[in-house]
Amino acid sequence: MRARLETDRLILRPFELNDASSMFNNWANDDEVTKYVTWYTHESVETTQKVLSIWVEQYEKPERINFAITLKDTSELIGGIDIVGYLDGIPVIGYVLGRRFWNNGYMTEVCKKVIEFLFSLGHEKIIIDALVENTGSNKVIIKCGGVFQETYDNVMKNKDVKINRYIIKK
Repeated sequence: MRARLETDRLILRPFELNDASSMFNNWANDDEVTKYVTWYTHESVETTQKVLSIWVEQYEKPERINFAITLKDTSELIGGIDIVGYLDGIPVIGYVLGRRFWNNGYMTEVCKKVIEFLFSLGHEKIIIDALVENTGSNKVIIKCGGVFQETYDNVMKNKDVKINRYIIKK
């Protein structure tokens, strides 16, 4: 699904193939950012290009919702937010933000907008998970109305991790 959303400071738009360099430089190559996500740090912009190619193709699927996050005033690509899957029909949100953009309230702003969008599509609940150690992300989820459900064990990148699960209800 291709959609475009706006907040006061940000534009959420579909990713494009020409986003590879910005995505690579702003977060995909940063070990500090990728330690909190399910995928490995990209070693080259070619890896990022391959990922973007898959994402762009997937926009044809109606259940595929994936936004590039850009600054409204400069159009700089600073992160992404998407539906990483569905649990019993409930969308699960995942997101990433370049480190130099942390602590500006951007992800809270974006997350609230995407939650509003998903509710407008008829979803009654949304799930967001975050590693227990990712205090920033846990705070964002709570600010967006997330209610803690449980902490569960999982394996991520060949490591045992603890993940907090939150539910947001309409």
